[in-house]
Amino acid sequence: MKILLAVDGSIYTKKMLAYLTAHDELLSSTNKYTVLTVQPQLPPRVRGAVGKEIVDNYYADESGKVLNPVCKFLRRHDIDPTPVSKIGPAGETIARMAEAGKYDLIVMGSRGHGALKSLVMGSVATQVLAHCSVPVLLVR
Repeated sequence: MKILLAVDGSIYTKKMLAYLTAHDELLSSTNKYTVLTVQPQLPPRVRGAVGKEIVDNYYADESGKVLNPVCKFLRRHDIDPTPVSKIGPAGETIARMAEAGKYDLIVMGSRGHGALKSLVMGSVATQVLAHCSVPVLLVR
């Protein structure tokens, strides 16, 4: 199975990883894993003021803070993930990557606001579900 793990470094990412370790069918060396983090794009004014090199370094640093611990955790469980960092709106970017990469499953942590609050505020999970036909496993 080809699995996309959408991570943000939050407590919800940690809960998702704990869930995976408790389910051998999801955390298996026979599966292929991609670990994806999405950084919000900096405003154009900021990007113009500081320059491309500083912006690129910022994105790399922020992505590394999220991806490195997750990949280290997975390697301890004999999983060799492919880390990927993207820039843009998180929900849409996760959905586009899942569709384009022909993943079998997206696994992500979810805050679990409830229907009304998510409807009003929106959420990354809601955006992924709205823009994607790939099955999504939300872990609360």
